[in-house]
Amino acid sequence: MYSKHILLATSAMLAAAISVQAHAQTKTATTAAASNTIEELVVTAEKRAQNLQDVPVAISAFTSEKRDLVGIKSIQDLTNFTPGLNYSSGTDRAAVRGIGRLTNAHPVAVPVAVYDDGIYTTSTTTAAKSPILTDRIEVLRGPQGTLYGRNSLGGAINIISKRPTEDVYAEVRATVANYDRTLLEAAVSGPMAPGLQFRLAGNWEKQDKGWFTNIVPGMPSEGNVIDQWFVEGQLQAKFSDRLDGWAKISLQGWNNGGGGPGARGGYGPSPFGFGEFGAQNVSAGFACAPGGVVTNVVNTSPLGCVNPASRDPRQFASNVAQSVSLDQTYSIATNLTYHFDNMDLKYVGGGGNYHYTLIQDNGGGSITSFQIPLRTAASGPPSPTCSATFQRLGICGPLTIFPTQASTYQELYHNISHEINLASTSKSNFQWLGGLYYYREGYEQPVFTTNFNQPQLANAPSASVPALTGSALPPSFQHRLFDNRPAFEEESYAAYGQIDWKFTDTLKLTAGLRYNHDKLTGTESVRVLCFATTPCGTVPELLGTLTPPVDVTAAVVNLNGVPQGVVDNGHLGGVVFTPDGFASRNYAHTWTATTGTAGLEWTPDSDTNAYFRYSRGYLMGGFNSGVTSTLGRFPFTDAEFSDDFEIGLKKDFGRRLQVNVAVFYNPIKGYQAPLTVANNTGGLATSESRYVNIPKAITQGVEFETLWIPVDNLQILFNYSYNDAKIDKLSNIIDPADPLALQPGAKPLTPLVACTGTTTGAAPNPLCDAATGFVQRPQDLAGNQLPQAPKNKVAVNINYTFNFQSGSLTPSANYIWRDKQYSGLFSRPLAAAPSWDQVDLRLVWKDRDNKYSIIAFVNNVFDTLGYDGGASASRTSGVYAASTIAAAGLTPGLPSTLPGTFNAVQGISTSYALTPPRTYGVEFQYRF
Repeated sequence: MYSKHILLATSAMLAAAISVQAHAQTKTATTAAASNTIEELVVTAEKRAQNLQDVPVAISAFTSEKRDLVGIKSIQDLTNFTPGLNYSSGTDRAAVRGIGRLTNAHPVAVPVAVYDDGIYTTSTTTAAKSPILTDRIEVLRGPQGTLYGRNSLGGAINIISKRPTEDVYAEVRATVANYDRTLLEAAVSGPMAPGLQFRLAGNWEKQDKGWFTNIVPGMPSEGNVIDQWFVEGQLQAKFSDRLDGWAKISLQGWNNGGGGPGARGGYGPSPFGFGEFGAQNVSAGFACAPGGVVTNVVNTSPLGCVNPASRDPRQFASNVAQSVSLDQTYSIATNLTYHFDNMDLKYVGGGGNYHYTLIQDNGGGSITSFQIPLRTAASGPPSPTCSATFQRLGICGPLTIFPTQASTYQELYHNISHEINLASTSKSNFQWLGGLYYYREGYEQPVFTTNFNQPQLANAPSASVPALTGSALPPSFQHRLFDNRPAFEEESYAAYGQIDWKFTDTLKLTAGLRYNHDKLTGTESVRVLCFATTPCGTVPELLGTLTPPVDVTAAVVNLNGVPQGVVDNGHLGGVVFTPDGFASRNYAHTWTATTGTAGLEWTPDSDTNAYFRYSRGYLMGGFNSGVTSTLGRFPFTDAEFSDDFEIGLKKDFGRRLQVNVAVFYNPIKGYQAPLTVANNTGGLATSESRYVNIPKAITQGVEFETLWIPVDNLQILFNYSYNDAKIDKLSNIIDPADPLALQPGAKPLTPLVACTGTTTGAAPNPLCDAATGFVQRPQDLAGNQLPQAPKNKVAVNINYTFNFQSGSLTPSANYIWRDKQYSGLFSRPLAAAPSWDQVDLRLVWKDRDNKYSIIAFVNNVFDTLGYDGGASASRTSGVYAASTIAAAGLTPGLPSTLPGTFNAVQGISTSYALTPPRTYGVEFQYRF
């Protein structure tokens, strides 16, 4: 939608333009004035310095000065002004033209490569470094299969730091903003000795109030509650006329509350269902069905049966405080260049280490405890007898449930990178570049769920109740219900080469090849406990009882259909059980591929660059493990390939108008995407997460980037992208949120039929849905939109500079509009994040000598809801007491295995990730 907001912003800027002549008499020549012509921008996108307009690749580049003027401070800001680029802050993952990693499991590769001063990193947050630290950011769109290799199927993001200066330079910055946010920054640079310079820079940022309010008394707000610091040091040396070098070391730390990647960033407005015991849903913590009655609840949600997010998307209720921390974090980057007469030999090396920890609410609400009444012969089977001994063990009840749970997610990561390249430097019409590349990384990604207050989980009782593994439960499990410990090592090497031959005055041919070799090895160990839920009692000897903690690791694994054995080179294998109760599996596979590029460039004059480019992209496969899986049946994901065809035009119309256009068509084979298999048992088995290769997907579209200076000091930046990213071939897939394919837009392949022979809950049809009594229906997903790929994006910036005797004043306005998008493979209304728009305003003052600047800003002026990625939908269902079903007026599904209860479906819940609310503040900059 194009709302009245764009009219307001545009009108304000047009009024400024009309007043140009009236202010002409007050103009003076000042160094702070805005440029009246389009300036050249040098980039290193193809590993050599070139004018941006001379590179036959779709590139968006942002200098630190442009970021200050337009207000590009975060990665979300970067996506607004980069056609085809999208970002999910919850997973810290970027997507370009519909191609991105859709999981946070590290054993699945990232198809958008991020390079910080030439060193590959798995974290996109690096691209959000402050302008005081970065010289520019380059976003290369489309496969970069020759110079950047396997991890650039969608594109590449290059971050180039500001370098040491030969003259003494220093700068300090300070920002104060609402939500009690403070940012302090400083940099100093200059010579240390002849041929040796240094630079030291850093910042500290703190925000005390979050964007989301916790309505539980005494609990802190969340969303960008941060306390983090960053510091880096650089040395630059010229050892001789032929040899020069540069090195950088960076350190950083986070001690955040509910802020940072993975922190709370959205809401779920849908109501939730009842819990399994006739009380409020233990998972949701609030929300009753209409007419329902909450019973036996000791401490309910402060809002009773109402989900606070249904009233205010920036409210929630949780009795677990979220935290995000980052420690043991450093990175190193080095360059050494030897200049021969007609070529340069360059070494680029470095690496890093970090330990990231996220602790967040897993219970989903604010109930601290509730009671399950004593189970008697009248309320359940008399066997086993509810003796006093069994009652003390909590087998029959009464039992107090403490549902407060937290999940702890960690990444312990390290990497090292080496690259040597040799590039021609002569002025001839034949240029070449070749190199060797080696990369290695290792990571552990442990995740576990903790129930803090349930005494039965502290030390498991030595009761004569057999665990589902067939052996007694080990004596202690640290209050953990789930524990998964994956650890992987990845090793890659490559050789590449590219030539550029200008065979006429106006035509140039480009060709390049790269050989890639990637090896991934690892292990995964899992343990799962079951406590006080209906599935714990699905074995005959426990029927109708509530048991002590039961080790169900083997049962979960066996229900996933995993045989005994070892995964060999990625093929389906099995699990080995260890005495501590863990099920473990090994992984190993090697992928190789040859990728490359070919292109033709036509430059009839110095202001025109028309090109055709073909690029072959490759993304190594991986294993669905760790945070997304519990030793599933299908851990292996094969490689992904793309064949991108692009036609582009980069044109300068004089020095007043610059237009860059790219039209692309990119068929993708083996697109890697997550898929959750719907649970159809109603018992112990959980919905299984898989990572599949879509046989064929297509992303195609057109991108415009324009800069127009119609009159002196007035700049208008306009970007637009159309991206039709869709599934071309994928069928026989069941939607876990809508397994009966009843939602609008669903394309079921079979008719809707009822299950038969299900009076005891057993389903002869393997696709029988235990929650509804109907057979699940697979769908044809051809034509569905790919995740994280809005079809249309618009960004406009208008700024005008008024020059005065003492300095310059530049008002700047942004208008952003983004189309709806999805987070999964099913394009249905309940899984769509709506289209949204946003207006930002800035006012920049610079003194005539460019010694200081003052920037006042208001982002998201009208406080609209913007959506950070697509929406996710899930089915709300469970096992409910028969009396609760009747009281709520719900229709039961199939009978449960536990007498006195029924399976029922409440509906589909949708959750949304949000961009920041209205923020405002002032930034001060002073340069010495």
